[in-house]
Amino acid sequence: MHLPPAPYERASEIFTDLYGCSPVKATLMKSIADCATNLEGFEHRVKHLLSEAPILNVDETGLRVNGKREWLHTASTDLLTLYGHHSKRGGKAMDAIGVLPAFKGIMVHDCWLPYFKYPCEHAVCNAHILRDLKGISENFGQNWSDAMQDLLIEIHVAVQETPESAESLPKVEIEKFQRRFENIIETGIAENPPSSQPDPKKRGRQKKTRAQNLIERCQKYRTEILRFMTDFRVPFTNNLAERDIRMVKVQQKISGSFRSVEGVANFCRVRGYISTIKKNEGSILAAIKGAFRRNPFMPIATHRYS
Repeated sequence: MHLPPAPYERASEIFTDLYGCSPVKATLMKSIADCATNLEGFEHRVKHLLSEAPILNVDETGLRVNGKREWLHTASTDLLTLYGHHSKRGGKAMDAIGVLPAFKGIMVHDCWLPYFKYPCEHAVCNAHILRDLKGISENFGQNWSDAMQDLLIEIHVAVQETPESAESLPKVEIEKFQRRFENIIETGIAENPPSSQPDPKKRGRQKKTRAQNLIERCQKYRTEILRFMTDFRVPFTNNLAERDIRMVKVQQKISGSFRSVEGVANFCRVRGYISTIKKNEGSILAAIKGAFRRNPFMPIATHRYS
């Protein structure tokens, strides 16, 4: 089987094509480390701006470091990207990265429980909700999940058709959609009553079905699910953070595991810098030159229209 060239080999090939000579791996590794060191101030600025952003998109994904499963976290806006690596997935990692403990705006995420420990406002990604509703409809043929999918899409269309100058849907329309949301929840509860015959072999709480768990989530986080219609700054989905993290997944598929903690830390800082430059429509080559000259690009805004 033909294996793709490793990242350093690909970089060497580029230098050979452009300049007729190629640096050795040790030189490339030192250059990346030097660049990452010079971006320490940039990363500090990004963390500060993200902690003060009105809307923040967050996500996390697994990655391999020296053969072990660890985690990459991202926090982003339409102008900023931060990547942080940690051995843990939950609150310990989020605290260590340092953005969420100080954040007071609205955090958009996939409804993973550790995010809710932070005392800011929250908004749930409706792409995840729609996917789970579709699974209930296709696998269990339930009516309430079909109705909830239709309602969320209808609200999304209503938001898109509202004049850009508006900050939310009209109050009357919000109340109408909220009543329909509650009615669908009641329908779902009726379709999925608690088991009247608990399993005598199992002690404690009886395990809930997938449908019951999703109904409970929609009921508990109704405000966060529908926040996109009451505050137009909030996106319908968390696609921004998912796009930012997708590149790392591609990197893992192509290049495989990181070999050291230092390597993944350098990668996160440099890649976050490049992503931020692209969002600000700057020249990546010029920005990289600035980083090596200890004069990196420094962002000043959290959002394009802030």
